[in-house]
Amino acid sequence: MDWKTFQALLSGVNKYSTAFGRVWLSVVFVFRVMVYVVAAERVWGDEQKDFDCNTKQPGCANVCYDHFFPISHIRLWALQLIFVTCPSFMVVMHVSYRDDRERKFRAKHGDDSKLYNNTGKKHGGLWWTYLISLFVKTGIEIAFLYILHRVYDSFYLPRLVKCEVAPCPNQVDCYIGHPTEKKVFTYFMVGASALCVILNICEIIYLIAKRVVRIANKMKRRHRNLPVREESYGDDLFNNYDVSPMRQPVKDMPPSFKTASKTPYKPPGIKLEEKIRASAPNLTSTS
Repeated sequence: MDWKTFQALLSGVNKYSTAFGRVWLSVVFVFRVMVYVVAAERVWGDEQKDFDCNTKQPGCANVCYDHFFPISHIRLWALQLIFVTCPSFMVVMHVSYRDDRERKFRAKHGDDSKLYNNTGKKHGGLWWTYLISLFVKTGIEIAFLYILHRVYDSFYLPRLVKCEVAPCPNQVDCYIGHPTEKKVFTYFMVGASALCVILNICEIIYLIAKRVVRIANKMKRRHRNLPVREESYGDDLFNNYDVSPMRQPVKDMPPSFKTASKTPYKPPGIKLEEKIRASAPNLTSTS
């Protein structure tokens, strides 16, 4: 397997990842790929030659090895690394699709027009693609950990196994080569895989929480900028009236009690002096 090509492909994922995603890539490269290439392959090597049984029965050692090791640790980890990193390419392919759409849009409407502000920004469909890739990676990691535990009946490697599978004549003792070293590498790879699962879960929580906060802030801004209209109550015929009372002009308003008491009321008609004069008899004597 060409690990340099594999590393070059994964380096493109780093540009579109969050902080948790970059830590995940570092763990995959340093603690899994490098350990796998440098040390694990040499430790396991040709396992079947190091698997010794205390019998000369033809085929007994091969059958016993296949019974206890149906799939090699090293090949299972290689499959795990390939399957775990494949969902990350979904993000790169989605960004490439956006770049292609942006290029066609600019060719049609001019270089000044833009379809996306940033093709690598995790908004819309790219956000969902990134989130789905995290769920797929987490599921693959858990599935391979379960397979490793189920196939080998725990992560522990014993030094001696007892085999009674045909064509062995009786119970045969078989010895595993480098059991302690293999056990240490097994625990290390399982721990690195568990750390990647924790990082994926943290990144999922981070993405969802960030999206919820952004939606909440957007709704608050909309609520603040929404104008309040008191006179309109929608299409309800019973509630569609004006709450604010109509104010009469100052000139047409009737006088208040204070104003009426201050100004004395003078009824129209004849003056008081004229009335007295009119009612008094004429006493002047005429000669």
